[in-house]
Amino acid sequence: MSSALTDLFAYPIVQAPMAGGVSVPRLAAAVSEAGGLGFLAAGYKTADGMYQEIKHLRGLTGRPFGVNLFLPQPETADAAAVEVYAHQLAGEAAWYETELGDPDNGRDDGYDTKLAVLLDNPVPVVSFHFGVPSREVVDSLHRVGTFALVSATTADEARAVEQSGADAVIAQGAEAGGHQGTHRDNPETGGAGTGLLSLVAQVREAVSLPIVAAGGIMRGAQIAAVLAAGASAAQLGTAFLATPESGAHDLHKQALTNPLFVRTELTRAFSGRPARALANRFLREHGPYAPAAYPEVHHLTSPVRKAAAKTGDAQGMALWAGQGHRMARDLPAGELVEVLAAELASAGGTLARYTTGGGTR
Repeated sequence: MSSALTDLFAYPIVQAPMAGGVSVPRLAAAVSEAGGLGFLAAGYKTADGMYQEIKHLRGLTGRPFGVNLFLPQPETADAAAVEVYAHQLAGEAAWYETELGDPDNGRDDGYDTKLAVLLDNPVPVVSFHFGVPSREVVDSLHRVGTFALVSATTADEARAVEQSGADAVIAQGAEAGGHQGTHRDNPETGGAGTGLLSLVAQVREAVSLPIVAAGGIMRGAQIAAVLAAGASAAQLGTAFLATPESGAHDLHKQALTNPLFVRTELTRAFSGRPARALANRFLREHGPYAPAAYPEVHHLTSPVRKAAAKTGDAQGMALWAGQGHRMARDLPAGELVEVLAAELASAGGTLARYTTGGGTR
């Protein structure tokens, strides 16, 4: 990775931007203060809500951080299939004494407005999910001093990222919790993906961009493994989801190591796009029938998921989690960064600049 980018953080540890209220300012600040790169998730927020969180974060730390944006999605959903799914979910809404959401409640996530805010009030790093920003967008970020990172789940997608002029590619393996960052949702693939180590190797041979490896990483030895495979840093989500600073619901945090939840699955049940979550009742009952319709299904199920959380029913929540969820540790985020860095050094996978506490530390 370019020295200018790695100088932003002392350890090759990036906290994944987890939308839905998980990646809050206090989490990002704790990670950045400890020598990692903290991230805010702008997905599902208004542009003003994003701006207020950036202001809050800047009040907590002077260290570099990032903000993640969702790319606008093409209109590919089958309206009839969405309507059928809505009828199937009617019982869920009745059970939780709420209404289903409006599936047509916007599909661009306020992308242009959020981008305008980030150009007027630059942050050190912006990452993109669900597609590739235009070359013009990347160039505009570079002009204000912002690094651009883009998710990819295949070598071909990584090539598209490189062509955009981005500074690094986030190689997201199939082990990752939450939404797969595929550039186009192809129902024919069934949400299948490539494991992280194989993906990093393929991306390394396909592009010359620096790689941030993401997917199922919970220990420093795993960070060492992806560095050895050709990555420049590792992005961890589920590991930070369990920390006290995370904005995740307590039931979500507890479920990561609760023996009732023994596995994860890729499912469209909650959002209409493949996303990895702990297998609960909602996922098992509705996953097989959920259409490929994002963000329509996300909007549709949102009130149900919120109502389930309010009533304390984890069986109706979207419990996003990576495959390593049982390895979650109840540690403060800053302490977790230090433990991961120590494990990385012990595994012999750390770079010289990290062993000496280089970068901004």
